[in-house]
Formats: sequence, C-alpha cells, structure tokens
Amino acid sequence: MTQRNIFPRNRVGGIVLCGGRSSRMGKSKALLPFGTETLLQRVVRILKQVVEPVVVVAAPAQHLPDLPADVLLARDRHEGLGPLSGLVGGLEVLAGKADAAFVSSCDVPFLQPAFIRLVVSHLAQASVVVPEVEERLHPLAAAYGLECLPTAQHLLAQGRLRPIFLCEALPTRRLSAQEIAEVDPHFLSLRNLNTPDEYEAALREAQQMDLHS
Repeated sequence: MTQRNIFPRNRVGGIVLCGGRSSRMGKSKALLPFGTETLLQRVVRILKQVVEPVVVVAAPAQHLPDLPADVLLARDRHEGLGPLSGLVGGLEVLAGKADAAFVSSCDVPFLQPAFIRLVVSHLAQASVVVPEVEERLHPLAAAYGLECLPTAQHLLAQGRLRPIFLCEALPTRRLSAQEIAEVDPHFLSLRNLNTPDEYEAALREAQQMDLHS
C-alpha cells in the first residue's frame, strides 16, 4: 500500500540569511567580491536556478548589493538573535507564496544546484530536511516546510535560538553524507567562509573553476 503524501510541496521558495555580524571575517560577507559578483549576489543567483521566490533576510540597517527586482527582502526585527530569527522572518514573508523553503547562508559560493534539488526532493517526507555529515547537522543548508513557522516563532519567544531545536521538535529527514556525495562529492555546498583566510583560499580555488557555474 502506498503511503499518502501528507507533506505536499508544490511551491518551494528560498531564504538567504545575511544579517549576521561576520565578526570573524571582519566585514560584511554579503558584500565580499567573488568574481564579478558579491557573495550574496552569487548565492541568490544560484538559488534562483532552482527555487522561487527568493527572500533575502538582512539586519535592520544593513547595506546590500543590487539584487534582482523579484527578490523579496525581510529585515530582522531584533538584532543579535541569530539565524532562527532570520528563518522566522523569511518564512513569514513566504507565507502564502510557497509551501516550503530552502534556507542558505550568504557565504557558500560553491553551493551546487544539484544539492539544492536533492534537499528539497525529500520535503514530501518531513517538515525539515537537513544534511548530517560527520555527526554534524547543517541547518543553514536545509529545507523547511511553512508549517515550521509556528514552532520556530515559539522557540524564538522562548529564547531557544538554535535552528537545531526545530529538528528536535518536528518531523525531520536527515540526509547522510553518502546521499549528499552522490550529487556533491566534495561537499562544496556545505563549505561556508568564516575568516579572511578561508575567503582568500576560496578565491584562489575559484580561479581554477568557472565562477559563473
């Protein structure tokens, strides 16, 4: 007997979180050049190849690079509450426009469209789809159904600010390293840039790749 699909996902949007303090980088990651784009512009462009609409969540007074006219913008209501606050803001904007969202940070220049497709393809099975590699969850390279919003809002109000708490509270599909390696063998989609050294290393590696792929 075929199990009924209880989590239909006809419309999947995207959320890019860029309102963090970037304390280890020392400057706004969203504005860092990467080829002919900034990091934020690059991640938005890659996401738009797979999902629509895309929401960028930024800090209240944060300066952003030029973005496509159809990209939606949300501003964090409260600074310093971390990515869960940004996730709530993005899901609120997508309410009525999408059934789920792929969520990304803005500092993953090697994000792969095939990886995004893999993650969202499992949304029929759970409210949250999150990669797990070497016993570490990656909640900012994950997908969330819109039904996560009330729980996320509740966690935020309680001061339980780690997105991982959503995985504990809601039906969650954990993607294994083996599954991810089938579409992203080097786990490039999970490689974020936190320090100037990591940024410079990524720029050097990108010179050996097609920056616009």
